[in-house]
Formats: sequence, structure tokens, C-alpha cells
Amino acid sequence: MASCSTSSCLIFSFSLFLLILFSSATTDTISANRSLSGNQNITSKDGNFRLGFFVPPGSPSLSYYVGIWYNKIPLLTPVWVANRASPVPDPAMSELRISGDGNLVLLVNHSNTGVIWSTDVSTSNSTVVAVILDTGNLQLRDESNASLVFWQSFDHPTDTWLPGGKLGFNKLTRRAQGLTSWKSKVDPSPGIFTLEIDPTGETSENFIFWNSSKMYWRSGIWDGHIFNLVLEMTVHYIYDIKFVNDTEEMYFNYTIKTSNITSRFVLDSESGQMQRSTWMENSKSWMPFWSERLNQKQSAQFMGLGFG
Repeated sequence: MASCSTSSCLIFSFSLFLLILFSSATTDTISANRSLSGNQNITSKDGNFRLGFFVPPGSPSLSYYVGIWYNKIPLLTPVWVANRASPVPDPAMSELRISGDGNLVLLVNHSNTGVIWSTDVSTSNSTVVAVILDTGNLQLRDESNASLVFWQSFDHPTDTWLPGGKLGFNKLTRRAQGLTSWKSKVDPSPGIFTLEIDPTGETSENFIFWNSSKMYWRSGIWDGHIFNLVLEMTVHYIYDIKFVNDTEEMYFNYTIKTSNITSRFVLDSESGQMQRSTWMENSKSWMPFWSERLNQKQSAQFMGLGFG
């Protein structure tokens, strides 16, 4: 192997260091100088989640969506979708980028007149970036101050509730933050089932609604350990569930007691059930662990004897 002088070696080593540093600093980030198009994507720092364009598994059409999915799981499993009601036909002609007003936008034909989706918030005059975190949360935030967050996907979930995310009710805006099922297994468009905390903001009870108006299921009141109508739950549940109720909001979030378990809650598009499943590495599949069941009264109501 050819040798190099001390000065040239130092220059080469420093250049390589800068290249590695720049690459590692930007692999999880969309900035004014870096957008996503085609098969480009970004990956969270420790590689847990990926953001990019995808086609839903099993979809008969080539409709593309911008979403977040598990990066270390070989079975494509989206956990969040941006343009769920407005797919794009060609990701090569589409672009996810930071716009001039600091929002994260999805464009078609790389044109500002073709905005398909936007975070649609007011940002400061500082430099704004979008960063995918190892929790699966996508944050639009100040580049120099990570605590200054203008928008995050955890505040706008689709059908999946991830550890660390909130399901709740904002008492100031009177806005619920819940889940909406996919239209079908292969179509992430908003479906007919929604899950949200008591829309009156008065109790800790969760409800699943059919067609946004008819009550399909209720959890019962949270007693500090379990929901009293969810018989499948026990005090030795694998989740640490926390309920917060203050002057501004009330919400649930949770963590998983065992760090090496990958688990998720999903509002199923077909049954309307809130399902919990865990990834099984041996079988390379999601194993259903638990789903809420309608009690006899709720089943009778939903089957035509009147809704609650």
C-alpha cells in the first residue's frame, strides 16, 4: 500500500472525520439543506425507527405515503402516516422538506403549489429541522435548542399508540388526542373507528366510537392500576400506565417494563378493537397478546338494539 506524507495523511484523516461527523449528524434529520424524495429516508439515532415513503403491505395499488415504521423489524409495520388521506403516485416526483415558513411539507412535482400535507404551525425565526427520535416520535424543532418543539407526531397519532405517546384531552382547546383506525388493512385513510378519552373532559374513561358518533366500547374508570371494565388487565400488567390530570390537560401514556420487548397498541380497522401485540423474533411475526372485548351489553347495543 502506498504511503503518504504526514501532512497529507492528516488532511485525509481530518476530511474523513468531517464526512463521518456530518453523516452521523444528519441521518436522523430533515433540514433546509436536506429533503427526502424517492427511496430516500432518515433513521433515528439508534436505528429503532425510519421515516420515508412506503406502500402499505398487501396494497393492490402503488399509492405512496410518508410514514414512520420499525427499522429493525423485517416486516414493514407503519406506526404513523402523514398524508393518510392523500397518497402520492410517484415518490420520485414528490418531496418532503422544510418550507420557507419553517413547516415540514410534502410536495408533488417539487412545487410549492402542490402541497399535499403540512405540519401547519407557526415557528420562530430560527433554523428549523425535523428529527426522527428512537421513540418513533417525529419532532419539528429549533435546530440549536432541541427543547423548543413546534410540532410532533406524538401529538397527531394515526392508528397506533406507542410507548411515550399521549392519549388525552386538552382542556384549553377542548381538543381530544386519540386514534383513528385505518380504512382497511391495506388503506391508511381514516377509518370508521376512533378511540379517545372522555370527550367531555370529566372522567378518565376511554371510548371507542363508530362513525365518530356511536359509542362502540368503553373502558370504565381508571382506578390507578386498571380500567374497571377491561377484565383482561391485571395489576401485574407488562405496562406502566400513567394518568395525568391537571388544569390544562388530562392524558394517559405508558412505558414497557421490559426494555427488550417491542410492543404496540393498534386500533384495528376491521374489528374496532384496541389490540396489543408483541414482536416475536423467532417467528418474525407480531403475536397478538391482548385485545379489549365487548361485554354482553355493549355487544347487544352495537348489534342493533341501540347504542349507548
